[in-house]
Amino acid sequence: MPADTPSTAPLATEAAALAHLQRAEAAVLNTPEARVSQPRPLNKVGVIGGGTMGAGIAVALLSAGLPVVMVERDDAALAQGRARIEKVYDGHVAKGRLTPEGKAEVMARWQGAVSHDAFADVDLVIEAVFEDMAVKHAVFAELDRVCKPGAVLATNTSYLDIDEIARGTSRPGDVIGLHFFSPAHIMKLLEIVVPAKVSADVVATGFELAKRLKKVPVRAGVCDGFIGNRILAVYRTAADHLTEDGASPFEIDAMVRAFGFAMGPYEMSDLAGGDIGWATRKRRAATRDPKARYVHIADRLCERGWFGQKTGRGWYVYEAGSRTGAPNPEVGPIIDEERRQAGITPRAFTREELERRYIAAMVNEGAKVVDEGIALRPLDVDVTLVHGYGFPRSKGGPMWHADQVGLAKVLADIREFAQADALFWQPSALLERLVAEGLGFDSLNGG
Repeated sequence: MPADTPSTAPLATEAAALAHLQRAEAAVLNTPEARVSQPRPLNKVGVIGGGTMGAGIAVALLSAGLPVVMVERDDAALAQGRARIEKVYDGHVAKGRLTPEGKAEVMARWQGAVSHDAFADVDLVIEAVFEDMAVKHAVFAELDRVCKPGAVLATNTSYLDIDEIARGTSRPGDVIGLHFFSPAHIMKLLEIVVPAKVSADVVATGFELAKRLKKVPVRAGVCDGFIGNRILAVYRTAADHLTEDGASPFEIDAMVRAFGFAMGPYEMSDLAGGDIGWATRKRRAATRDPKARYVHIADRLCERGWFGQKTGRGWYVYEAGSRTGAPNPEVGPIIDEERRQAGITPRAFTREELERRYIAAMVNEGAKVVDEGIALRPLDVDVTLVHGYGFPRSKGGPMWHADQVGLAKVLADIREFAQADALFWQPSALLERLVAEGLGFDSLNGG
């Protein structure tokens, strides 16, 4: 039989990757809780917060036919929340996807209030307020007071300890994480975060909600960042190390796009808002290992008020109203100064070298997430990164891609990089075991 020609081999690899993802998207629905319990009723849902995230969640719920009660701190904030929702549906009307009568029908399912007492009869409430544990505790104490027995109390936190949030209520069995991705009415991924004391039927309810919203749910355990943001923090750190060592952020973004992502980490930071990551870094500062390498470049941009698209300047500069930026010429001198202060002589990297480090960091942390039980299987990591973080579908997800590259090669890369930074590049014990046994990540996916 003739060997694959160069044109057919990539097609065969892509077909296998797509088939893997199709299987994975079905497998993520098979969780321990779903096998032993039925979901609770879902007839009316509450949303706390009418900001970008809360409004997006409300749109997702309304579009699925669910009545929604939105609570904000005052009438002005509530009006802004409603306006954000209406703006989405006005866009649908303008594009002919919805009639004005259809919009009115959807909005008739929306109810606004400025008191948590309006949640007395909801089956599920999702909070989308500021990422601060004291604020979350205050909100959940109120929900504990007003919500009916059996109501599901969900947090949309991206990072915070949901076990700690649940401890602030008298009903931890009803508390779950429903981590939507922004914009919540468009992004398909929904991380369903399972704290220690949650009831199985509450987890099943989270999966039922995802089904109603036509989202792709992935079960995640509790840790800082859950599956996706935890892995993101590590591969973004790898990118920052590369930037300080001699690569430009624009080179790194170009490499990531060439790999198949829609945008690179610095473009994504500008889109999300640099202040988001800055707040997370400041929150983690007290628990950061003092021996760990820390790159200050992103902080220097934030200190100047350069948060990306929202301020017109970040890693890139944006013309008014433009989503596409040109490299910010003032970033280079900031990087040069940080390299000088760190005593680093910059060196050049090839695109292949950049890719090896970026993907190895992603895969290594993905393996740790699986080994710790934060993700049930490698395929859960693949679905999370594809649907929430833009990993190219044609490559099947980072864990599938690593299997195709060869885990022995990935581990050899990590050991090579560890010679310069053993703390950051600590190989996953799972990765080492699989290489020793001659197995791939797919061997853990249960057939």
